[in-house]
Order: sequence, then structure tokens, then C-alpha cells
Amino acid sequence: MATYLPKEKIQEIFAEHGGTAANTGSVEGQVALFTFRIQALSDHLRDNKKDHSSRRALLTLVGKRRRLLRYLSKKDITKYRSLIEKLNIRK
Repeated sequence: MATYLPKEKIQEIFAEHGGTAANTGSVEGQVALFTFRIQALSDHLRDNKKDHSSRRALLTLVGKRRRLLRYLSKKDITKYRSLIEKLNIRK
């Protein structure tokens, strides 16, 4: 897990998107957590343009999120569409 996120925030994200706070394996909860971390890294990179290690971490997170979303779209398209709309990922 990310060290900059407190456990309460992680539990809040999983409770909102994954069903319960203990359901950390749900695809929806993991995508929501990755989205939160991606937004935080994007904000960081706007201020620190030369931080290449954070840029690489951002690209890794985007790839993980994309793979999970592809899995969810194949598994259950309605959950995929509702999650995309809820997190406001795709335009």
C-alpha cells in the first residue's frame, strides 16, 4: 500500500466502492484506490516536473488500473460503466 495514505482513508475508499472496508480484493475498490493515488501523483508532478521516479510510478499505476478495468469490462459491463461514471475516469 501507499505510505502516504492513512488506513482510515483506504478503508473509506474501499467502503464506498468495494462494498465493505474489509473487502480489499474487490476490483471496484482497487480501481478507486488507484484512481486516488493517480490523482495525487498527478498533482505532485505538476509542481515537480523533473521527478522521473514519480512519473514512472504514475505510469505503472495507470497500467495496473487499465488492466483491472479491462478485466471488469469483460466480467460485468454494467459495473464497469457505473464505476467509470462514478470515478469520472473516461471523458
